Amino acid sequence: MLFGRQSPRICNEENVVTKSDNKYSMNWLFAGLCVVLMSAPVMAADAPETVTVTSGAFEHHGTVPERNTAYGDNASIDLSWSDLPAGTVQVALICDDPIAPMPQPFVHWVAYNIPVGASLPEGMARDAEVSGVAGLDGMINGLNGIRQSGYFGPRPPVDGKLHAYHFRVYALDAELGLAAGLNKAQLLEAIEGHVLATGMLMGHYERKDI
Repeated sequence: MLFGRQSPRICNEENVVTKSDNKYSMNWLFAGLCVVLMSAPVMAADAPETVTVTSGAFEHHGTVPERNTAYGDNASIDLSWSDLPAGTVQVALICDDPIAPMPQPFVHWVAYNIPVGASLPEGMARDAEVSGVAGLDGMINGLNGIRQSGYFGPRPPVDGKLHAYHFRVYALDAELGLAAGLNKAQLLEAIEGHVLATGMLMGHYERKDI
């Protein structure tokens, strides 16, 4: 029996870790972190613009039809969305006009608690709590710029400016169950930390002398 000597270490493929193995493991770790980060909620202002928002009323950068303005029938436009990120549970919507001659963009529509698989038909009622519309149970129309619920169409002054209407959709990671009566600022505060991604459809309208 020998003293003061250790048994020789057996080296094989199971207990030898090489630099190549470490590099391979780090690559997998980095890839996993990327997947987690891509699906994690972020600040609303920093959310990736990956959601596609469309309408049958006009194309992106198109003209909002007269019937969808407050000079016409004031009918809300139809809206659909796609390319929602994995983990999206609910959707919220804000439409505003940053060209309006006001300190903050004028708000035309605030809507939330929208089921993820839904779409919005044209001419929705302006009731705070949406009812009688297939697939939209629980949806809430928040407060617009005239402190009323529901959609308020473009009604810019005759100012020689082509106004822009941003219909922005937010993909959320939870069913927030928000109460009725929220305005734009309150909604943005409520969804902070739950936004996975966003997307926007922009329409234009200019009121001219008749």
